[in-house]
Amino acid sequence: MRVWFISKYASIPKYGAASRLFHLANEFNSCGQEAILITSDANHLCDFPSSRKIYNYEKVENTPVYWIKTKKYTRTASISRVLSWIDFDAKLFFMKKSMLPTPEVVIVSSLSLLTIIYGYYLKRRYKATLVFEVRDIWPLTMIEEGGYSRRHPLVMFLRIVEKFGYRHSDLIVGTMPRLDLHVRESIGYERPFFCSPIGYDRETCSKNNDIHGPNLDQYFPEKKIIVGYAGSMGVSNALEPLVECIKRMEQYKNIHFVLTGGGDLRENFEQDLEMNKNVTFVPRIRACDVPQFLSRCDILYLSTKKSGVWRFGQSMNKVVEYMMSGRPIIASYSGFPSMINESGAGVFVPSNDSQAIQEAILRYASFSPAERLEIGAKGRKWILKNRSYSRLAGDYIERLVKINHQK
Repeated sequence: MRVWFISKYASIPKYGAASRLFHLANEFNSCGQEAILITSDANHLCDFPSSRKIYNYEKVENTPVYWIKTKKYTRTASISRVLSWIDFDAKLFFMKKSMLPTPEVVIVSSLSLLTIIYGYYLKRRYKATLVFEVRDIWPLTMIEEGGYSRRHPLVMFLRIVEKFGYRHSDLIVGTMPRLDLHVRESIGYERPFFCSPIGYDRETCSKNNDIHGPNLDQYFPEKKIIVGYAGSMGVSNALEPLVECIKRMEQYKNIHFVLTGGGDLRENFEQDLEMNKNVTFVPRIRACDVPQFLSRCDILYLSTKKSGVWRFGQSMNKVVEYMMSGRPIIASYSGFPSMINESGAGVFVPSNDSQAIQEAILRYASFSPAERLEIGAKGRKWILKNRSYSRLAGDYIERLVKINHQK
């Protein structure tokens, strides 16, 4: 099959952490398909080079990558980001297609949500199979986590686009396991659905094990049980209960918290915890150095804001990274449970409940190092068995073949 993967945020390894979509495209090509990736240079997770050309081409590993020079933005929650979506999607229509293989399958992956309009155009022009892939449920996320009214003009517009995608796609793919429920609630009937979750790349993991990253020794005190957090520190990450927990747990001299990552609220948290001796903030590290950071921790913490979005399941890269580290996980999460509970690699506690977080930390801290490693190993084993991109790509191809035969 000739397959176009299109997503504004499909990062590639040369300029940042490789995205799920890049790995899938690469595996499609390894399996004998003919896949290309079309993306944008305006990505807060990547650092693309400066280019005078609007349309740029590179061959990255097995995959032809076409990246479009697009309006930049600095804040993830801003009108500039939305304008960057519009810029990307407008430039897609003017992209010369004569140099590209005629698509049999077009996979449009959010965000930008607007790209599904271009996908529908390609479907009609080439009689291609259209796949609408949802990694973030917009505009529901804006309502639940951003506090936007359901009657906000942007929310209403994106809702129309979302429903259009659900109705006119041949297959809807969600990285979260119960997106099909949201689709049915949105348009009133079921559509062909397939879950293709976040995975891991064997080669990338192997390379990460060989990388000698920054010296992190100064941030990890000796003879302490380390509770680690690696990730963004923004509104949607809901770290306030952890901050409250850190303040309350200063009396436990054998437990120390180490946090790394950027985000709009990091400076606020650092100021709030300035007098606490049981916490260290590590400067933001590269994505390839995260495994080294996680391996130095004894217990890992992740959190999400309490939101209706999570009842359809989660699809966070962080969960895969945490489970691959082989450390027990405390997840502050109130939604459809998966992965951590399926593997036995940790525990879910209710969102925004600092007391439950403290109790879980003290429970794991009471275990021996060997007992903690035994729990963490279950997560790594489960990911290795179920989430390799080679396996996920094979499942994806099998479903596409089935859809094409049904057409």
